[in-house]
Amino acid sequence: MIGFIGRRVAQALLVLFGASIMVFLLVRVLPGDPVDLLAAEEGATAEQRALLRAEMGLDQPLPLQYATFILQAIRGDLGISITQRIPVSTALVEGLGATLQLTIAGMIVAVLIALPLALISALKQNSVWDRLGTVGSMFGVSMPTFWQGIMLILLLCVAFPIFPTGGIMGSSYNVPVVTYLPIVDSIIAGSPDAVWSNLRHLVLPAITLGTSAAAMLTRLLRASLLEVKNQDFVDALRARGISDGRVIMHMLRNALPTTVIVFGSKLGTLLGGTLVIEVVFSWPGLGALLVEAISARDYPVVQGAVLVATIMVILCNLLADVAQGWLDPRVQYAK
Repeated sequence: MIGFIGRRVAQALLVLFGASIMVFLLVRVLPGDPVDLLAAEEGATAEQRALLRAEMGLDQPLPLQYATFILQAIRGDLGISITQRIPVSTALVEGLGATLQLTIAGMIVAVLIALPLALISALKQNSVWDRLGTVGSMFGVSMPTFWQGIMLILLLCVAFPIFPTGGIMGSSYNVPVVTYLPIVDSIIAGSPDAVWSNLRHLVLPAITLGTSAAAMLTRLLRASLLEVKNQDFVDALRARGISDGRVIMHMLRNALPTTVIVFGSKLGTLLGGTLVIEVVFSWPGLGALLVEAISARDYPVVQGAVLVATIMVILCNLLADVAQGWLDPRVQYAK
């Protein structure tokens, strides 16, 4: 198992190295010069612009700029935000905590929806419940997340004002930052009102993210369960008089490896959906920070946010590979 994890980590580092080069180059070919932006705001002369460009390292050759960027990134130094004048890592940590909280809540919603739907569809194949589950999952996969989010806002915030339209919690709460996870910080601060406010703000973004992920997860798990359902070991378990609950647990254990690895490979798409949902619900996470930085040509924040998002996707795929190797030991010995 250790050798298997080592090989996967080496592959992940190689992918991360290639992704860092792409992020660095793509940010530099975007239209707009940050020096021109700053110089226009401060009314700088040509000499001051040249001095500012040298101070930011933009007068160096690209390979040298990349080497400086990657060495600083390894030390956790992603530069200074051009617009906010704070370390990029500080801005990213604040946004990353909110994004992680939303992603975890969305995944919980997805599993709560997908697991029973996939089980019913697989165990009652070709029944009315199976067809309803299939149609529902196809509808969820094809429905854009931003449209779903806007419809939920119009229904549950405007027509029936049950939930707030956006934000992360009420403006009257001032919770000290400890873990950068707002709901955990509210619990640590001993403020049940702040926890309740945070939960109310979390419901609609989590449902929007969770339902789109649940649709994909339902289809994957149903297909895997149908493949396992007809295997001989299931008939053997039933012939031995083992209860239906234990048979289903054996089916899930055999169906999960394929589901986990395919779902892990789709997490990049889900992360993109998270960034869009943050903008729709004014959720102050990594996506909202990235959109604001692109608009302001704040390239240190842009390349830092994209790099962090890339690391999250690579990490999710790595965890999916390790989970698959744990659930199905045959994968560890595959060439």
